[in-house]
Amino acid sequence: MPPLLLDLTHTSHTRARTGIQRVVRALHRELGATATAVTHDPYRGEWRPLEAWELANLSATDPSPTRGAHWPWTARWRSRWHRFNTRAADLGLRGDYRGFLTAEVFSPAVAACLPDVFPRVAVFHDAIALRFPELSPAGTVARFPGYLQELLRFDGIAAVSDESRESLLAYWRWLGVSNPPPVKTISLGVDLPPAADLPAAACAGAPVVLSVGTLEGRKNHLALLEACELLWARGEKFALHLVGSAHRQTGALALAKLRALQLAGRPLRYDGPLPDAALDAAYAACAFTVYPSLAEGFGLPVIESLARGRPCVCSASGALGELSRGGGCLALPAVDATRLAAAIAQLLAAPATLAALSATARARTFRSWSAYAAEVAAWMEDLPRRG
Repeated sequence: MPPLLLDLTHTSHTRARTGIQRVVRALHRELGATATAVTHDPYRGEWRPLEAWELANLSATDPSPTRGAHWPWTARWRSRWHRFNTRAADLGLRGDYRGFLTAEVFSPAVAACLPDVFPRVAVFHDAIALRFPELSPAGTVARFPGYLQELLRFDGIAAVSDESRESLLAYWRWLGVSNPPPVKTISLGVDLPPAADLPAAACAGAPVVLSVGTLEGRKNHLALLEACELLWARGEKFALHLVGSAHRQTGALALAKLRALQLAGRPLRYDGPLPDAALDAAYAACAFTVYPSLAEGFGLPVIESLARGRPCVCSASGALGELSRGGGCLALPAVDATRLAAAIAQLLAAPATLAALSATARARTFRSWSAYAAEVAAWMEDLPRRG
């Protein structure tokens, strides 16, 4: 059977571990030989399979604190040489392919030259840049309307949650689109640790509260830090551990607050992005997690926490509400500092409640990344090509 084309145009040029890049890397790993990983090379002006240095980015275990794409000058030079010293007939992808799949928020340059391979399917993550422009990077806000219209050129859209599906369809209805491509909710997977790797929380001293996620505006870390400040001021004994890169534009206020609390001597640890093994150790060491995000397309850190038997404090709204309904979460009607502080204090003061939530989390079943990739690939097989 011919392979799929899997777009890794951005992800193969960064070692960041944002949610989108975790999805793309998981698809690349799980589809394996059934997919050909490709990139649109702007210096060659064509699509091509990944080179060794790009594959090394995918397998690297040391995450980058920045999410931007990086092209070494040697790679740029080789691509330019190839473009101007190769016959036109030898350019481009060669072979038969049974579809094209992208899980990236692709650029206008990529949209302008999608490969002539069908069906084309895009994974849709969220429309947060439209819903919360004040909390999103300016470049993303400017790009997003065009991106949502470019998705109309695809044969199918795999939304990561019902929330994401409805937000995309609502936007297209607002545009007056009469014949959009089919949009199906296919929930994301999670790296499932073996049962033997789910120890009880190893809190030798004060309990550790863990929060995993990029420090950016919509993730609402400022409210979490204010909540912890309230609790520490009244004598609560716990440590806060933050993991994730910081967005220099929308995460600046949270980062400044974090540093001020550290200077004040509060028990606050910030590691930036961590390799997978270190992240697993952080989950093992915590009593529970807090994911204070205001809006998500899915919420990978929530199910990563629950899959490891760690309860999670999060919003009861939107995609996070979809995840929390299965149990194991302390879901809040709003994630302001006051409610976050009350939820953290409740779990710190009530070991029985924490144990019950942990037991519920352990009892839940979650889709593996292998099952996710298989469902996306199977759905693609059934999609007709749109006119």
